Amino acid sequence: MSVPKEMHPTTSEGWDGVLAKGEVILWQGRPDTGVIIGPAQIGAAVFGLFFSGFAAFWMLMASMAGGFFWMFGLIHFFAGIGVMCGPVIYSVWRRRHSWYTLTNRRAFIATDIPFKGRELASWTIGPDMSLIYRPGRLATIYFSKMVKRTDKGTSTTQIGFERITDGDEVYRLFRDAQQAQIAAQKTQDKEFGADA
Repeated sequence: MSVPKEMHPTTSEGWDGVLAKGEVILWQGRPDTGVIIGPAQIGAAVFGLFFSGFAAFWMLMASMAGGFFWMFGLIHFFAGIGVMCGPVIYSVWRRRHSWYTLTNRRAFIATDIPFKGRELASWTIGPDMSLIYRPGRLATIYFSKMVKRTDKGTSTTQIGFERITDGDEVYRLFRDAQQAQIAAQKTQDKEFGADA
C-alpha cells in the first residue's frame, strides 16, 4: 500500500520520509482553542492576584516617600500578573499552534510555537500504550506522560490529543490500531516460535 500524499499542516511538506512503509494516516485534527478555567487556573489566579496586589500596595506606600524607589515594585507586580494570567494564556496559545495526526502505528503532535520553532513528536501505538479517555463535547485522549525531576520532587504532565470534537471516533481508531498491533505481534511471535 502506498503512503498517502497528505500535506503536513505545519510544514506544508508531504509525509514522505516521516511515515514508515505501510503506515497510513487515519485521522488529523486540531484542539479547540477556547479558554479553560479549572481548579489549577483558579489557584494560580488567586496567588497571582495576592502577589500583584501586595506589590501594588507596596508601590503606593513607597510613592508617598517621593522619588522613583516605588518603581522597584513593578517587577513583582508584573510577576504576579504573569502568574495570574499565564496558565490560561499559554494553554490557549499552545493549542492554537498544535496539530494532531493519528496513523495505524503512531500518534503525532506537531507544534509551530513562535520563538521555539517547529517540532514533530511521535509515540508508537503498542500493547503497552495506556489510553486515558475523557469524553465530552470536547474530548481528550491521553496516551503518554512526561515526568520531570526537579529539586522539589517530580511533576508529571499528561500527553495526548486535547479538546477534540470527534473524541469517540478518534478513541475507537486508537483502540483499533492498538488491537491490530497486538494481533500483529502475536502472529510474529508464532512465526518466530515455528522457525525456532
